[in-house]
Amino acid sequence: MRMILFSSRQYDSDTFAEANGTHRYELHFQESHLDLETAVLARGYEVVCPFVNDNVDAAVLERLHAGGTRMIALRSAGFNHVDLAAAERLGVTVARVPAYSPHAVAEHAVGLILALNRRLPRAVARTREGDFSLHGLLGFDLHGKTVGVIGTGMIGRVFGRIMAGFGMQVLAHDPGTPADDLLALGARYVPLDILLAESDVVSLHCPLVPSTYHLIDGPALAKMKRGAMLINTGRGGLVESNALIGALKDGQLGHLGLDVYEEEGGLFFEDHSNLPLQDDVLARLLMFPNVIVTAHQAFFTREAMNEIAQTTLDNVAAWQAGAPHNVVRARI
Repeated sequence: MRMILFSSRQYDSDTFAEANGTHRYELHFQESHLDLETAVLARGYEVVCPFVNDNVDAAVLERLHAGGTRMIALRSAGFNHVDLAAAERLGVTVARVPAYSPHAVAEHAVGLILALNRRLPRAVARTREGDFSLHGLLGFDLHGKTVGVIGTGMIGRVFGRIMAGFGMQVLAHDPGTPADDLLALGARYVPLDILLAESDVVSLHCPLVPSTYHLIDGPALAKMKRGAMLINTGRGGLVESNALIGALKDGQLGHLGLDVYEEEGGLFFEDHSNLPLQDDVLARLLMFPNVIVTAHQAFFTREAMNEIAQTTLDNVAAWQAGAPHNVVRARI
């Protein structure tokens, strides 16, 4: 079985090579992003493994299919970058990694909260310059505050449990069945408007689907408690980036932590330090002292990387055996 991994880096080749010890597939690691132009590189590969910012739209899928590709093995939980309807029409199976380490993403979200609240980047930069004053570093106790968790899948539940451990009241919003473990900790499931209005911290852990695109937009930001904190470790498209600028400028949004960004494709996972930042919205966001942006690294732990590689290859093995699992299908 031949498999090509697009947008791969050294850490991908290391973890997949180790996980491949039992499967012994022929793996090819390609640093290029997958798009209509680079799809030709996959000719002759039955399995294509894209990453989160690769383009797997209908045109790309048609080109891959013509070259012999019959499976898209996503090495991510998200699948919004894949045209699932086109894949079904072409008979191309799409499988994902539904869970790798929910603790990795949840803990990163908590890290963003603590860093923003206690102004840790500013404090570290200040002490390195010999300034040991406390002006502008005032934070607040998380204990006794309210955190809103939007999306209570595996990551959202882990995040909610951690924040409950800080002594926070947990509000949750999810169209699915309420999570028993959160309910046992005193969490309340409420409509989105109530969650936004009552939460001191709002954290996004839902998938990006048509119904959640720009879930947090200008009107939603206006409904939030003034000065509240917004954290997004889910998908960039959950938040309307342009709306963030005004909310930050007038103080409606007090803190912002992003690990994802809706225009991150072609930017994140690359070193652009020698070039001017071309994204004007992101450039403006990075100028605010109460904003922290990390480059889609929430998933990036040893445990998560090992699990991603193992599950991806297991998905390929199951598909090859005629019993595919973790398959993603178009929603009707």
